[in-house]
Amino acid sequence: MRRLGLNLLPTLAVIGSIISLTVGTSYGKQLFPLIGPGGTAAYRVVFAAMILLAIWRPWRSRLSRKDAIAIALYGGTLGLMNFVFYQAIDRLPLGIAIAIEFTGPLTVAVLSSRRLIDFLWIALAVLGLAFLLPFRVNAHSLNPVGIAFAFASALLWALYIIFGQRLAHLRGSQATSCGMLVAALTILPLALLESGPHLVQPALFLPGIALAIASSAVPYSLEMFALKKLPKNTFGILLSLEPAVGALSGLFVLHETLSLTQWFAIAFIMSASAGTTYGAKQTTLESTPETVPADVL
Repeated sequence: MRRLGLNLLPTLAVIGSIISLTVGTSYGKQLFPLIGPGGTAAYRVVFAAMILLAIWRPWRSRLSRKDAIAIALYGGTLGLMNFVFYQAIDRLPLGIAIAIEFTGPLTVAVLSSRRLIDFLWIALAVLGLAFLLPFRVNAHSLNPVGIAFAFASALLWALYIIFGQRLAHLRGSQATSCGMLVAALTILPLALLESGPHLVQPALFLPGIALAIASSAVPYSLEMFALKKLPKNTFGILLSLEPAVGALSGLFVLHETLSLTQWFAIAFIMSASAGTTYGAKQTTLESTPETVPADVL
């Protein structure tokens, strides 16, 4: 009973992190008509960077040239991933975009493991994607450009994990805040190209700050707490709930409805992610709590 109580709070923290992230992203999607998906992503990343820099003040510790290059790769990937993911959810329901994006970390985990049972998880993921991809035109067909952006986001998430693992020796606060600063510098020119002068709207700064808090600051804080209390594979399995929670958030906040087939597809991809995480060795998830938070969507 005592063990159950110890695990309950961090488990609720992970679930709270996922809810905050997906609901925050859903509300952020409502800014798209005003500043575009790229502009909304920039608001999230820029304000999140400002918050993290103010809290952690990473300049107090010097970085070596090698670490600075590693952070540049890590942060640049993070910025591009946010930009293309928001382009994806501009064209796809939130839950489906998250499910496709999950194939990125799933691929990293499978390639790191090389166990026979991983072929089952690969098959489940492929089956889920087969149900999602628009091989036939019908009422529930998905936007091909949105699918391309979602897969680009999956690739960038995989690279983000790989680059994040190279920063495991740094303090998490320093790696994350510096990485978010690089992400902000990466995404701003792209957002300006897309939104132009519409990007600078002081009336939207407060919603932008709220978006950064709900989809970055709160999830990151909750995950940092949970990862100190839970085994990494348990955390990963809980994280596999994200596509379903995203689909529910899209349904209730954005009124995005999915077909039964699409719900099954999301379930298959979630099962593949959870199965890979459950069976993976600890070395498969070498990324530390500090360097690879889950609030990268």
